[in-house]
Amino acid sequence: MKEGQPKTIHLKDYKVPPFLIESTELHVALNEAETTVTSTLRVRRNPAADVADATDLVLDGGEDLRTQMVAVDDRELLSNEYAIANESLTLFDVPEVFELKTRVAIKPQENTALEGLYKSGDMYCTQCEAEGFRNITWYLDRPDVMSVYRTTIEADKAEYPILLSNGNKVDEGESGERHWVTWEDPFKKPAYLFALVAGDLEFVEDQFTTMSGRDVTLRIFTESHNIDKVDFAMDSLKRAMRWDEQVYGREYDLDIFMIVAVESFNMGAMENKGLNIFNTSCVLARPDTTTDAGYERVEAVVAHEYFHNWSGNRVTCRDWFQLSLKEGFTVLRDQSFSEGMGSETVCRVDQVQVLRSAQFPEDAGPMAHSIRPDSYIEINNFYTATVYEKGAEVVRMYRTLLGPDRFRRGCDLYFERHDGEAVTTEHFTRAMEDANGVDLNQFRRWYSQAGTPVLEVSGRYDEKEQTYTLLVEQMCPPTPGQDEKAPYHMPLSVGLLDTDGRDMRLDAESGDIATVREADDEYSLVLNLIETQQQFVLSNVEREPVPSLLRGFSAPVKLSFDYSRDDLMFLMSHDADGFNRWEAGQRLAIDVIQDVVTNLQAGEAVKIDDRLLKACGNIIDEALARDADGSLDKAMMALMLALPSEQYLGELAEVVDVDAIHQARELVRGEIAQAFSGQLLPLYRLNDLKNVFSPEPADRARRSLKNLALSYLMQPETTEMVALCVTQFEQSDNMTDTSAAIRALVNSSAPDAGPARDKALIDFYNRWADEALVVDMWFQIQAACQRPGAIGRVRALLEHDAFTLQNPNRARALIGPFANSNPVNFHDRSGAGYEFLADRVIELNRINPQIAARMLSPLTRWRRFDGDRQRLMTSELERILAEDKLSPDVYEVASKSLA
Repeated sequence: MKEGQPKTIHLKDYKVPPFLIESTELHVALNEAETTVTSTLRVRRNPAADVADATDLVLDGGEDLRTQMVAVDDRELLSNEYAIANESLTLFDVPEVFELKTRVAIKPQENTALEGLYKSGDMYCTQCEAEGFRNITWYLDRPDVMSVYRTTIEADKAEYPILLSNGNKVDEGESGERHWVTWEDPFKKPAYLFALVAGDLEFVEDQFTTMSGRDVTLRIFTESHNIDKVDFAMDSLKRAMRWDEQVYGREYDLDIFMIVAVESFNMGAMENKGLNIFNTSCVLARPDTTTDAGYERVEAVVAHEYFHNWSGNRVTCRDWFQLSLKEGFTVLRDQSFSEGMGSETVCRVDQVQVLRSAQFPEDAGPMAHSIRPDSYIEINNFYTATVYEKGAEVVRMYRTLLGPDRFRRGCDLYFERHDGEAVTTEHFTRAMEDANGVDLNQFRRWYSQAGTPVLEVSGRYDEKEQTYTLLVEQMCPPTPGQDEKAPYHMPLSVGLLDTDGRDMRLDAESGDIATVREADDEYSLVLNLIETQQQFVLSNVEREPVPSLLRGFSAPVKLSFDYSRDDLMFLMSHDADGFNRWEAGQRLAIDVIQDVVTNLQAGEAVKIDDRLLKACGNIIDEALARDADGSLDKAMMALMLALPSEQYLGELAEVVDVDAIHQARELVRGEIAQAFSGQLLPLYRLNDLKNVFSPEPADRARRSLKNLALSYLMQPETTEMVALCVTQFEQSDNMTDTSAAIRALVNSSAPDAGPARDKALIDFYNRWADEALVVDMWFQIQAACQRPGAIGRVRALLEHDAFTLQNPNRARALIGPFANSNPVNFHDRSGAGYEFLADRVIELNRINPQIAARMLSPLTRWRRFDGDRQRLMTSELERILAEDKLSPDVYEVASKSLA
């Protein structure tokens, strides 16, 4: 980076805003050449601010604002009464209370960073979180400045018949070929929640009656070619609204709730008050274009953004260090909603897999930060798995420690106390304490300490006393800037299984127990873990048990316990906690694959433990035998038969040997496929649905088990199953089965898979060339293909007519799967994968710095690899840092990675 280093912002330097904005009135005149934005702000000094900070008013603005006028109380200011420098507008010696009017010109059509007001295709839209509003007009662009908004949008009526903003529509009119609409939001909000959309859009409308009897109009807007794909999102929205009333007592507050689908969007979706703006990937769904995972994503994201109406909008964060206050809480809410809509266990497994694959590596890397960071250079770099997913785990731990009823009591107090305010994580914790009369002082460390805690657990049975003693040691590894960590307060959920596989009704000292969970066949104690070393004596243990530890993944930690492989098989078969049944299977598979890695590294003959094969056989037999009784969770069966990913296996290694891990995992997969070839085809046929497609959980579960069977059937390098795969590809009526078939063909090494693969890729693209999200999938499948030669394939795809770095979805579709989900090819010893990624980051830095910085993550983990790869990866990071005009986004990630 040739110019001066960007400024670091610290939480300790927070000061209240010197001025407040009581009301904001905007007039946005959209024109093809340029857009003019006139803002009228009612400003007053903040009585809580230091007098020394409240003499001059300093407003935030982007470098592309062309200021045409500045006026105070209807008097246009002279040039010596204000100054514009360093992306700020300073007004000297302003009154106590005054009206500020400014007019600026901007060019949204040239805004490739997609922050502020920009064009997505022919549509105008906004993304203002975190600091995009300053690219629209001069403003106090910080979340603790909350104002009521009145927005008038003016545009050509033929080109932009739909004009939308926050709140309720209060006026509209026409003038010649132009028209205008005024929207008014009666609820105070920070600038990051402002939204504007203008375009030639269609919409689907529905109604929702709230629990108090108010009728709310619901509309989902999209371009005409996508209007047939929003019905599922509408149904999801209504389910989410009802669920939030029933579970949290939160009712919607405006007359209308709107969603707009946008094809060019940096994030998944944005919760702007009353006008949510969504990436098309999170709102569009149709059976032939959307996978089951896509349906689940739509349902979850629609719910997430709606839930923000209270946990983020009505109560927002004081500053960006508090981002997890709204995001962690809301992720927990959307996770709970998804659990209620489907299988709680399957959802929990999915959540933990995301945590382990994305957040745990973050905790172990150079960008490690607590869920409430102490500092940042660019806030966009902290929309992370730590803030979102780990933040959700922290909120979940409140619920686990307190129990659902007391957690709800704390949430009610939080909303009641802070409605209409911008607050901190401390306010949330205090509400939990005050509502329930508990002390959570030690629990607060989850907000300030980075890293993934490790629990070393051992157990001892005393037959005479009929007790089982757990000795638990907790530690958290050093992270940047934090060498020493104090012990956490966390819930450790445990159960003990007798020799018949039944849960024992155990007991413990009352001070050790946070809550008791008793449901169906499960009996669990949630223990208060607070010490670096702590002993728990569990009583009423009549026989030596097998412990089931960290049930439901009760805390975001790594657990070490010396289970034998026989113990793991026992837990797989009998544990009443569904998550721990899956976890036992994963631990067994990890043990076996790690043994194979050791064999390969030592040049020894490979021997695969028969116990893993027996465990897989038991699952397959159970899936075949119990199909008709309706009690079998087929999605859970599919998860238990799936091996741990290469990425996760790499995270568990001291030094990542990508080639040995890939070879070992493939050998184990091949052994399973060969051992059960006779059962896998009946399992496939048993779950091959012939009825009309349904996105309901039961049908999704059948498809997941069927396609898991297909992936194993296609594992051996034989030609027998290629025809089956081709038939599924050609005859499928849904994208879940279509994509599973083409993915299997693309990754197959069978001799006759090549022609079938090439034909399928051509047919797939030609059929769906006009469906942007399906074309994204076409790129993803090829980029993630683990066959040799991937770097040549992804370089060729860069030249494809459908590829562009200007669209975040398309950029992510090619670069992301190759760099994140294809380790054996990305980490090729030549370093070509690293060079490919660095080249794309450099290109994207000039187009969309936010996306560029997020793409950089795989290179930041260079310390995990062997010396040769370390040198190649650091060389590419240094090349990136040497670029002229490097954005703060990319600079922060690259420089911290090399520190």
